[in-house]
Amino acid sequence: MKNYFNIAIVASFFGLWMDSYFSHQIQIILGFLLIFSFGILHGANDLLLIKNINTIKGRNSWFKILGYYVMVVLTGVLLFYTIPLFALLLFIIVSSYHFGEQQWQKLKEDFPKILVFTFQFLYGFIILLLLFNFHTVQVQNIILKITSVSIPIPYFLLLIKYALPLFLFLCIYIFWKSQALRKKMLLELFFMVLFTILFKASSLIWGFAIYFVLWHSIPSIIDQIKYLNGSFSIKNFIEYCKAAGIYWLISIIGITVIYLLFRDEQLFNALFFSFLAAITFPHAVVIARMFKGQITVLE
Repeated sequence: MKNYFNIAIVASFFGLWMDSYFSHQIQIILGFLLIFSFGILHGANDLLLIKNINTIKGRNSWFKILGYYVMVVLTGVLLFYTIPLFALLLFIIVSSYHFGEQQWQKLKEDFPKILVFTFQFLYGFIILLLLFNFHTVQVQNIILKITSVSIPIPYFLLLIKYALPLFLFLCIYIFWKSQALRKKMLLELFFMVLFTILFKASSLIWGFAIYFVLWHSIPSIIDQIKYLNGSFSIKNFIEYCKAAGIYWLISIIGITVIYLLFRDEQLFNALFFSFLAAITFPHAVVIARMFKGQITVLE
């Protein structure tokens, strides 16, 4: 994983370099291509992950597992249709924790659960707030399209003003209490500075795509392959892609239908992130249980 992060750093700066050469429209196209490839792929093998967790083997049929999963997705869609503001807030909370959990898995071994949850949530939340604060008008328009509620732009800055000091306080506390995590802490803070530069210099979709794919989706795929096969290799990656193929294709078809029906950029962005949220809800639960080594919600 250490070698991969070196690659991700170089790739991120390469993405920044590309930003200065491509038009806004090209960045949007490339950004969505990245999200549609590795971004969607990293959540397409959830059913396989569930089937490979020992606590549910022999006790849930494939159709029952699929039924649970589809039910959660449809619940997410229903929430966005009936109470979109609540659904969006839930999506931000779940995504924030999910992003933080991916980067700080080992934190669970040394600290109380409430501290771990708070820290992981704040890590992901600040990443999202950094992205939001550098593209406030676009984010405001997307939220308006989804919820019909206009969030005042100063609120985005206000949120990060409260969240960042608490996050830094927890960073100092963890740095002080755990010598084993000090090097990782400094490295992750360096990464956050890199994300800040990335989000400031790039467009909303391009910046999100680079973070989401290079820093979340691909590391998640590596973790999933290690969980499923014991180690990561090109052969195991190909097998992973084959297993995820049908679910990835279904997701791409769904997104394509949305695009064909709603070609307006702001409206499509809103619907796309709503779709992403609906599939994020069950995925975040599956990955959280994978890190714990068991899935109790489907028992």
